[in-house]
Parts: sequence; structure tokens; C-alpha cells
Amino acid sequence: MKKAKRKPATRKKGFVDRSETFDDFLARDGLLAETEDAAIKDVIADQIRVAMDKQGLTKTEMAARMKTSRRQLDRLLDPDNPSVTLSTLRRAANAVGRNLRVELE
Repeated sequence: MKKAKRKPATRKKGFVDRSETFDDFLARDGLLAETEDAAIKDVIADQIRVAMDKQGLTKTEMAARMKTSRRQLDRLLDPDNPSVTLSTLRRAANAVGRNLRVELE
């Protein structure tokens, strides 16, 4: 008589591992770096927006200060557009009198 093979243990739908952090969850699914990149870009874009508002700058004026197009500024401020270069970020920071600092941990 053959023994029935048991299926390997799997997580039940809706199971929450309380010992797992959100970062662990994202890393396990291969999404941590992408999520962090998007969050950093969103924070910087928000800081630029706030600085523009404090100075009363329109997007057209800001683009002129950056020596770029309004369209490129819109891409910088768009949270769904991840394609922004350090050069663009630096020009935007300088245009509102701020410095961009990038460091490795």
C-alpha cells in the first residue's frame, strides 16, 4: 500500500507573519529597492514643490531658473515618473536656493 504524499506547507491566504517587517515583505517579493527609490523621489519632489510655493514660483518660472522645459519639470514633480537624473535634481535644488546631498550608508 502506497503512502499519500503530503503537499509542502504553504501560507494560507490572508496569513500575516507578525515577525516579518514591511521591509522584509517587500524584500521577499523583490520590491524593496524599487519602493525605496519611488519614496525618495517623491520626498524630494515634494520638498521642491514646497520651496517653489514658499517663493511663489510658477512652474514656468521654475523651469526657466533650471534652464529646462516645463515638461521636464513636470516629469520631475510627477510621483509616477521614476526617470529623474541627479543633474536634474541638483538644478531644481539650486533653482530654489537649496543643495542636493546624496550619500551612501
